[in-house]
Amino acid sequence: MRIITILTLLSLTVCGFSQTLTNKDISDLQIKLKTIPNEPVGKDEVAVIETDFGNIVVELYAEKTPGHAGNFKKLVNAGYYTGTTFHRVIPGFVVQGGDLYSKDANPANDGTGGPGYDQKAELGQKHLRGCLAAARLPDQVNPEKRSSGSQFYFCLVDLPSLDEGGYTVFGKVIKGMNVVDKIATVERDKRDRPIKNVVMNKVYMTTNAELKKIK
Repeated sequence: MRIITILTLLSLTVCGFSQTLTNKDISDLQIKLKTIPNEPVGKDEVAVIETDFGNIVVELYAEKTPGHAGNFKKLVNAGYYTGTTFHRVIPGFVVQGGDLYSKDANPANDGTGGPGYDQKAELGQKHLRGCLAAARLPDQVNPEKRSSGSQFYFCLVDLPSLDEGGYTVFGKVIKGMNVVDKIATVERDKRDRPIKNVVMNKVYMTTNAELKKIK
């Protein structure tokens, strides 16, 4: 509980919800995050990503990919993802987001940043439509296939080629895949970056039980 409290304060004082970050803000947050351990994910816990297109509810594979699931929960509770964007959209392939740099004033660097660390690969889960997987650098500079510390993508279709390529799948969409499909239709530039930012307005952990109470 103490860890969550510290991170919440950090997110409010440094990140805000969607404010533009300076290079110093980003550097300070990266230093802090490296000192915080992953947070175990409970059996009924899920992550919710709120966007202008609707909400996406994600189940994390806590037992099969504990490192990635625990890191994702840590970053969610830190407020890290709130205010970031889906910076890469490729219809028929993936919708990608989760880069801290998408919260600074330079759209040209979106997709090049993270929390200042990477993660050991946890391979074995399939790239099926709706899966949640970790982005990573190519094999030429990353022979261990280590994952990005924060960037993730949702598969719009089954992608067995990414299974062969060695990318870590660590969760799946259990509600709101229609929202992901809507995001996949937005107008984008030559870099596949949306012309208008698709922002994660709020990202938080909750439980399936709590979600049922809202209905």
